[in-house]
Amino acid sequence: MKMVTAVIRPEMFYTVRAALEADGIYGMTVSEVMGRGAQKGIALRFRGKTVPVELIPKVKIEMVVRDGDVERIVGIVRANGRTGRPGDGRIFVLPVESICRVRTDQEEPEEL
Repeated sequence: MKMVTAVIRPEMFYTVRAALEADGIYGMTVSEVMGRGAQKGIALRFRGKTVPVELIPKVKIEMVVRDGDVERIVGIVRANGRTGRPGDGRIFVLPVESICRVRTDQEEPEEL
């Protein structure tokens, strides 16, 4: 099993979620986060003044999936989360050693 973590633009979340659901992927944890990449933030104009914004709002989607589904899920997020501008986000894939359901203490559930 793998954990796929995607950090994307907030305005792209509903498009990415709809594409994942259309492909049968429903289980996900979603968080509103803030961060910055190589661009080190942005400058916005507010009431005639330039205001530096160092941390930019993003949405983090976390999914634990079977090994065979990783490439398909990464492809869906890439295709539907891309604007072509800096700050589109990142996708991380990490190994998952085990899963345990809190309610039943079941180890390694059949269905994720």
